[in-house]
Amino acid sequence: MTHSDEPERHEHRNPPSVLHNGIRVLRAFSVGEPALGVTEIAQRVNLHKSTVSRILGQLEHEDLVVRDFESGRFRLGLGLIGLAGPLLANLDVRRLAHPALAELTERTQETSALAVWSGHESVTVEQVSSPKQVKHTVPIGTRYSTSASSSVQVFLSEMPEGRVRELLERGLLQGAHRDEHAIQQYLNRLAAVRASGVAVNAGETSVEEVGISAPVRDHRGGIVAAVLLSAPSFRVSPELRGQLAEVVRDTAHAVSERLGATKPGATGKS
Repeated sequence: MTHSDEPERHEHRNPPSVLHNGIRVLRAFSVGEPALGVTEIAQRVNLHKSTVSRILGQLEHEDLVVRDFESGRFRLGLGLIGLAGPLLANLDVRRLAHPALAELTERTQETSALAVWSGHESVTVEQVSSPKQVKHTVPIGTRYSTSASSSVQVFLSEMPEGRVRELLERGLLQGAHRDEHAIQQYLNRLAAVRASGVAVNAGETSVEEVGISAPVRDHRGGIVAAVLLSAPSFRVSPELRGQLAEVVRDTAHAVSERLGATKPGATGKS
């Protein structure tokens, strides 16, 4: 009896695995304290700071945590969306946006989606597929990191210029931005997106697809998501593209109002 119990007691004395420690680090975050520093996390999980730092580096690489560049503190990353369906159900913007996305797809007969920002890329968290046989759809959790992506343009359009430059210079955004002239052209493009309230990707990342996005704002006026419409290029003429941009922008405004944002004035469509 004594000998049979020994292996079990020895097993409990084994140190936690790397996976187990990674989960403990993720569980250190809470609704009340969504942002934590390395020292705080180390104290909560009873691990050395260097160990926690290594784990956070690995989690950050997989977008399971995101580092705030100003404070150096960490938050849970939207990469978790690809792992945990229940996380999607708790995103209010996703729940509130779904009826508007369904209406957008019914009206345009094209695929609509909702994307949120995750540090250096946009991530789809909801989608209503086109009823047509030929259509563009992506799995929930798909990430967009090309600078020409319409949803990426929307999120970057209101970021400080310094932050946009940092993302470009660090190569976190894919695109031809190798010199100051190209970067300035892109910044000018973002300014136009900010002014018009809509971004278009007319086959720049894929010649077969047109993407149109508009920002969703909360009660504070900040961008919390982007409405995205995707359609095969052969179905979208330049004239229709302008019409679809209006519809996408109106849909984003409708979702924003549900989140408490101020209704845009008549000049919002200029």
